[in-house]
Amino acid sequence: MNASPTLDPAVQALLEREGLSLVRDNGGLALTDGTMTVRGDFSRMKARIKPQALNRELIVRAARIKGERDGLTLFDATAGLGEDSLLLAAAGFGITLYERNAVIAALLQDAISRAADDPDFAHAASRMHAFTGDSVQALRQLDQPPDVVLLDPMFPGRQKSAAVKKKLQLLQRLEQPCEDEQALLDAAFAAQPRKVIVKRPAKGPYLADRKPDYSLAGKAIRFDCFSIAR
Repeated sequence: MNASPTLDPAVQALLEREGLSLVRDNGGLALTDGTMTVRGDFSRMKARIKPQALNRELIVRAARIKGERDGLTLFDATAGLGEDSLLLAAAGFGITLYERNAVIAALLQDAISRAADDPDFAHAASRMHAFTGDSVQALRQLDQPPDVVLLDPMFPGRQKSAAVKKKLQLLQRLEQPCEDEQALLDAAFAAQPRKVIVKRPAKGPYLADRKPDYSLAGKAIRFDCFSIAR
């Protein structure tokens, strides 16, 4: 039996305006327009979180700090559905995730909750702590600086990607590309991490036109890395 979760009136109004609804079924919380459905779901990532696979993941290589593997913390300022953070949590990072859109945040929190009940994902899920809110504000109010800040603001050019369009078409109706790249990048540096990493399309421009110290690039994705001396 399907059941709709209780939502903030402003969030419910946004969903209604877009012809969308959140429902809960046997597979967890889902966003649907009656034809297409999307949910947070880590199940397809089981092979990627195995230790030998993690060492090949570009994001894990970008986030690591030389000579250190245990006890590192990471602030994911643009969490989305949390797949990148899952990889990092499986690699040993303690993750704080912020998602500004309440609907996407609800899908993310549901995915983490379900992952906690799966033996293959439970350890990684226990390292993931998700919040709904403005990460720019949160980054400036942290009690302790994280070791790493991850930024992956929505990039307008991604909407042309067939793969992304198929998976995230519904989500893109709720969340627009980053409106103030400079404010996001400034907040990341203000948190005084040891490293900031920015996920971009392989051929995309630098975030806020700021050149990184170095980049790690694959065929479709690039991670721009800034090393910061405390």
